[in-house]
Amino acid sequence: MSRPFLRGIGRRAFLVGCAGAASALVIPRSRANARSDAPTLRVQRLSWAGIRLQLPGGTLFIDPLANPAAWGDQLPGELVPLGETRGDTGVLVTHTHPDHFDPTAVAAALAEGGTFAYPAGTQPLPLPPGVRARPSPLWEPQLIGEFTATPVPAADGYGDTQVSWVVSAGGRRIFHGGDTLWHGHWWRIGRQFGPFDAVFLPINGAQFGWRKPVSGQPGVLTPEQAVAAARILGARRLVPIHYGVVPSADYREVDDPLARLRSAARDSGVALQVIAPGAWLDWETPVAR
Repeated sequence: MSRPFLRGIGRRAFLVGCAGAASALVIPRSRANARSDAPTLRVQRLSWAGIRLQLPGGTLFIDPLANPAAWGDQLPGELVPLGETRGDTGVLVTHTHPDHFDPTAVAAALAEGGTFAYPAGTQPLPLPPGVRARPSPLWEPQLIGEFTATPVPAADGYGDTQVSWVVSAGGRRIFHGGDTLWHGHWWRIGRQFGPFDAVFLPINGAQFGWRKPVSGQPGVLTPEQAVAAARILGARRLVPIHYGVVPSADYREVDDPLARLRSAARDSGVALQVIAPGAWLDWETPVAR
């Protein structure tokens, strides 16, 4: 490849193009769901914002949570255990806040070794011994066993570094939004990677009181914004995450986020699938519209 060519398109545009090309090579969109020989991707919803992606020969976690101290009594019920891993194992985190980067969960998931990928420019510590730490720049695909994971832009309620993750594997493509708020990158992500078989998006529209003066504005997607993002991304189904905490003086989510989500999804035509923590997504189950 010639240097004049690289100068002409720019490094950032070149990397974005490579990300899309790599993802397309893993899953050609026109044939992704028709491949009978593709391994089946299973997806389990974990506690809070966590999910587990499972292939016959590999396991990938995103934002797993195992430490009950992260929320204490504010998060009802027992935390979903991570369980045994299978094959090559990796963990992705969207950012380093303690309800998304839990060193206890990372250590448990990677007890036998594996890859830990996180946003470039952050330093999630402590890291378990023996893991392959992989700081991941935006738009640059990360090959983790049978998974291709690409960090894409997100916006944090405090302005801290955060990404969302696009993951391709087993004939499917999913999007995990961490606890992003609304931003202007949805269209670019949708054009580059969409449509998605499933998008996992936060919905609780939380308002924070820890930093002063208090803004009074949502620092996480509201239910209506999550539906709008899912529509722009070309989501075949929206799976809500990141909701259900008991409010406190410094953290308050919107009233009845699931009811608001169902109302917004019904009015927009976005397909909605609500999965309880610990349950697995069933690709064959009809989704509500």
